[in-house]
Amino acid sequence: MARIDFEKAFIETHGPVAVLTMNDPATLNAAALEMVTGLSKACDWIAKKSNGVRAVILTGAGRGFCSGANLQGGASSDILDPAERDTGAALETHYHPFLRKLQGLPCPLVTAVNGPAAGVGMSFALMGDLIVAARSAYFLQAFRRIGLVPDGGSTWMLPRLIGSARARELSLLGEKLPAEKALEWGLINRVTDDSDLMDEAMKLASELANGPTVALSMIRQLYWQSLENSFEQQINAERWAQQKAGRSADFTEGVMAFLQKRPAKFTGE
Repeated sequence: MARIDFEKAFIETHGPVAVLTMNDPATLNAAALEMVTGLSKACDWIAKKSNGVRAVILTGAGRGFCSGANLQGGASSDILDPAERDTGAALETHYHPFLRKLQGLPCPLVTAVNGPAAGVGMSFALMGDLIVAARSAYFLQAFRRIGLVPDGGSTWMLPRLIGSARARELSLLGEKLPAEKALEWGLINRVTDDSDLMDEAMKLASELANGPTVALSMIRQLYWQSLENSFEQQINAERWAQQKAGRSADFTEGVMAFLQKRPAKFTGE
């Protein structure tokens, strides 16, 4: 296992699986600008094909996943000068670029939610292709508690994932959504005992990392595209993705393994 450190974040590699950890446990991994910069650099490292990453787990160190933007860490503007204040500036310069990098990863992303996922931290969690939460975890649209609006793509993702009524409820009331209820609502994929969280996340990530990476990468992008595309646009996108997948070495291996009645040995090529 190798470790690569970034600003308030680090990667540990387990074969083809990279575990990206937000690392500021004293603040429950509040997403200060320094951390988001480190996370963006980590995504750049993961995206380099030469590093051999075929699946990613995003989680937090200690008792929390991510408690949201760090209001004392440079993510908010000077409260003494409201006339000049722009509390959205850091979104444009730091948070949005990181979210785009998560969306554009060339391999599947599993988020392992090990405690509070609040504010923009909830958005980070929902970027996962598969979302696993510890039983003690919860999700929180905390913005209304300080007089702000949801950000990090929340108002785009939530109504598409759980419907407009529930999305509005979470945002307007600012109540905690426990992991079990999030699973019931279809917001996440699995809930585990706290002690089993990383084992379950690693099990899923390993399954993905040993799969046909070219196809899996395109599957995740097709689902992102589907949220905006018309039916006609989407079937056309599938058509061209199928061409690319059909030209991969993994497709050749998959067909040969099927004909020879043996497990496929995908290489991600």
